[in-house]
Amino acid sequence: MAEKKNILTYEGLRSLEDELQDLKVNRRKEVAQKIKEAREQGDLSENAEYDAAKDEQRDIEARIEEIEKILKNAEVVVEEDVDLDVINIGCKVKIIDMEYDDELEYKIVGSTEANSLKGKISNESPVGKALIGARQGDIVEVETHAGILKYKIVEIQRSN
Repeated sequence: MAEKKNILTYEGLRSLEDELQDLKVNRRKEVAQKIKEAREQGDLSENAEYDAAKDEQRDIEARIEEIEKILKNAEVVVEEDVDLDVINIGCKVKIIDMEYDDELEYKIVGSTEANSLKGKISNESPVGKALIGARQGDIVEVETHAGILKYKIVEIQRSN
């Protein structure tokens, strides 16, 4: 089975590459130093600093592996080439929640980049799925546990 493509915006790609660089260059050295200092304290069987540093080292290596896997299967969306007639990954959209008359703004991104606190929603999320392919002026319906939500698309724009 082929691995799933990780769809990223250029910003998301850069962010992951920067994080990977930091983990490999800085964080590995920091944790190696912590382990070295903890070893110098003697008995490792009851050394909390040593255990904590080894846990941190394991977490860093796991994150490095995760990022490398994401990047290996990355497909970057060129946001300048995004068609603004329809919503797609890389677009920023303004929508109105028809029930509460709230204006919301989202950037549609791949699932690896999604961060609802920063207004980035995944193309695989219920709202993201409903918005993909819609046009300005369309009303989309999103089925949720709380019922059907309706959003009117006000504007589609480039995210940068």
